[in-house]
Amino acid sequence: MAGYYDYVLGLIPGALIGVTASLTLVGLSLTAALPVGAAAAGAVMAHAMFVRNPVAGEAPARQSLDGEAGERSATGGSAGGGSSAGAAD
Repeated sequence: MAGYYDYVLGLIPGALIGVTASLTLVGLSLTAALPVGAAAAGAVMAHAMFVRNPVAGEAPARQSLDGEAGERSATGGSAGGGSSAGAAD
C-alpha cells in the first residue's frame, strides 16, 4: 500500500517537470520556467521533511517467520527445520 512518502517521491519529479512544462507552454522561456519548477519540487520536499516529518515510531515492526527474532533452538539448527544429513540416502 502506498503511503505519504511514496506519493512524495513521485510528486517531486512530477512537480519539477509538470510546472516547468506548463509554464513553458504558456509562453515563459525555459530559463525562467525551470527555477519555478525547481521551487515547486523543493516545496514538496520541504513539506515532507519539516511539516510532516518522518517519525521513528511510525515504522512497522519486523517479524521473523519462525516467531522468535533470530533465535536458534538448543541443537544449534534453525527453530523450524531439522537436519537433512540422513535424507539423501
